[in-house]
Amino acid sequence: MDGTSVGLTPSNAMKNKILLVSLLSSITFGAAQAQELTAEAVNNANIASVPPEPVQQQEKPAPDPAIIHLQVLLDRAGASPGVIDGLDGNNVRKAVAGFEALQSLPVDGKVDPDVVTRLADDQHVIGPYQIDPDDAADIVAEIPKDYAEQAKMEHLGFTSVAEKLAERFHMDVDLVHALNPSAKFEAGETILVANIGAPRAGVVKRIEARRKEGQLVAYDDQNAIIAVYPATIGSEDNPSPSGKHKVNGVARNPTYEYNPKINFQQGQNKSKLTLPSGANNPVGTVWIDLSEPTYGIHGTPEPSLIDKAGSHGCVRLTNWDAEELASMVKPGVMVEFED
Repeated sequence: MDGTSVGLTPSNAMKNKILLVSLLSSITFGAAQAQELTAEAVNNANIASVPPEPVQQQEKPAPDPAIIHLQVLLDRAGASPGVIDGLDGNNVRKAVAGFEALQSLPVDGKVDPDVVTRLADDQHVIGPYQIDPDDAADIVAEIPKDYAEQAKMEHLGFTSVAEKLAERFHMDVDLVHALNPSAKFEAGETILVANIGAPRAGVVKRIEARRKEGQLVAYDDQNAIIAVYPATIGSEDNPSPSGKHKVNGVARNPTYEYNPKINFQQGQNKSKLTLPSGANNPVGTVWIDLSEPTYGIHGTPEPSLIDKAGSHGCVRLTNWDAEELASMVKPGVMVEFED
């Protein structure tokens, strides 16, 4: 409506009234459908209904129960979709392709009958979780963007219980809220979360960092794939290294040493700074140090941006993927960067 008054005959007015009521009813019903996200809807969603290619989404797409179901199954199978958000896109398709490679299937990234059959299990993908009093520990009010302000803090932890639990269950915080629209996220409250599986186990002997695909692939000593992760691998301004480099070691809950002369310029900060540890630390909860000085494989404070925003040359994973990988690597593991 543009606010202009127009004249209508009684018959036309009645027709327009009917059309308006019908339109409003359709909008209301559509909104109700978009807002309705239940455990039953997700657990019963058919992943075979996922289209061959990602459908162009609206500006603010609603989580799709079938995509949530698919993402959780892929996560359990060792083909990480990154953050579980219910939104279709490249990371979902890369995870499907990774699962196909894990299963020695033809790799095309499509949810075909073979993929559906091999992913299927009898476990619910969404289930209940009772919030523990410890879940509210180490929550901080906010994380300032400026590194100088972050350096003054004792801990760069989560800013809410919802964010903390979203990370624990590999979920986007918006999906946590969508599944629990009336939750207060207080101790004793039961909420709905993704029913993720146990972390992958094994011994990684080599890693491929595939820049073009935006993926990290971990192999065992038999050259079989153990796990596949979506990754941000450098950027145009700050490319990742080339060739082969060894893992020097693993640091968990690392501090972050900011040096603008070596790394990059952040805001107006021109001096060295030490940022405290925490999930919202610039390198997240894990740093896998590489033999190429200043480069590593690490976590992130923004899991939803994996392979959607460039890094400063390192390999960036979600915190949970970086933690899983770190548990399977030892010093000397070779990391090969591929274009």
